[in-house]
Amino acid sequence: MNETIKTLLSRRSIRKYKAEQIKDEELQAVLEAGMYAPSARNRQSPLFVAVQDKEMLKKLDDMNKAVNGATDPQYFNAPTVILVFGDKNVPTYIQDASLALGNMFNAAASLGLGSCWVNREKEMFETEEGRALMKEWGVPDNYEGVGACTLGYPEGPIPEAKPRKDNYVIYVK
Repeated sequence: MNETIKTLLSRRSIRKYKAEQIKDEELQAVLEAGMYAPSARNRQSPLFVAVQDKEMLKKLDDMNKAVNGATDPQYFNAPTVILVFGDKNVPTYIQDASLALGNMFNAAASLGLGSCWVNREKEMFETEEGRALMKEWGVPDNYEGVGACTLGYPEGPIPEAKPRKDNYVIYVK
């Protein structure tokens, strides 16, 4: 089996990270993988905000908790979070942003990093506080939060894959 397929089959969501920050070249590689994800008509509609500032990460975690009433860390104390926004003027912005996130998760796994998809960015950035952050970061008004990619070095072993469900594929030959 080739290395790409091995990475795709072995990647798991990681929800416990070491405090150590990832290397700049690792972050750049993950971001670049996201930038090269397929997008409809090659519009390249997603926009990424990479956050490593501890105070901002805490603020984002608190905003995410406020959306769903959670009390536990929603970004799993990851030292890096990539927020992914989509251009609402592009009909496929959710699909484009989702593909970018998928590329980032797989790139992270290939580098030995842990990652996890976090939701509720849409709701977070619809708030007054979220809109203010978008403005501060230079994210245009026509963008909407789609999801986030946590990144860090996994603390502990990578979980084993759970069995795949039956009847996952229907073949038409």
